Amino acid sequence: MEITTEMIKELRAATGVGILDCRKALESAEGDYEKAVDYLREKGLAKAAKRAGRDASDGMVELYSHGDGRVGVMVEVNCETDFVSRGDDFRQLAHEIALHIAAASPKYIQADEIPQEELDREAEVARNRAVEEGKPENILEKIVAGSLEKYKDEVALMRQAYIRDESKTIEDLIMEKVASIGENILVRRFQRWELGENLDN
Repeated sequence: MEITTEMIKELRAATGVGILDCRKALESAEGDYEKAVDYLREKGLAKAAKRAGRDASDGMVELYSHGDGRVGVMVEVNCETDFVSRGDDFRQLAHEIALHIAAASPKYIQADEIPQEELDREAEVARNRAVEEGKPENILEKIVAGSLEKYKDEVALMRQAYIRDESKTIEDLIMEKVASIGENILVRRFQRWELGENLDN
C-alpha cells in the first residue's frame, strides 16, 4: 500500500513523532493507522511526543568552536530538571546540536519561523526556474511546493538531516533522547558566527 503524505501528516499530528519515524511506522503497519500508533508506542517515540508539552526551563548553554576558531556556535538547550541538565546524555545531545549547527548553518529552529516574504521569494525563484526549464504550466505549483519543502529542510534546524546520520532529522534525534531521558527537551535559541562573514554589509 502506498504511504501518502497525508497519512504521515495525520500520524505526526497525533503523536508529534518525526516524519521519517511516522513513515517507517506506517510502512511496517502496511498503512494501518492504529497499528502504526502501536508501533511508535513500542519504540517509545509516541510517549516522548506526549512529554513535548511539558515545561522545559532548565538546561544549558553549549558553546562550540570549529576550525581553529573560524566558526563559533552558542545554543541554549532546555530540559525540565537540573538533574537531567547535569547528565552526560543531555550534555552530549547539546554538544551534538551545537556541532550540527556549526556544520549545517540553519537559519531558524522551526520551519514556521521562516518569514512569509522569504518563502514568497523562494517560491518565485522556483517558479521562474521551472518556467525557464520549460516545465508544463499544469505542474508548476507542484514544483514550487516541492522546492519550498526542500528549502524548509535546508534552513530549519529541526527539519535538517542530522550530519552524523542522514536517515534522521534533528527533531528525530531530540525525540529519541526525550524517550530515553524521560523529559521534554527543546532548543530555545542559537547563534552561529563565521569569521569574516557580513563584513561587506
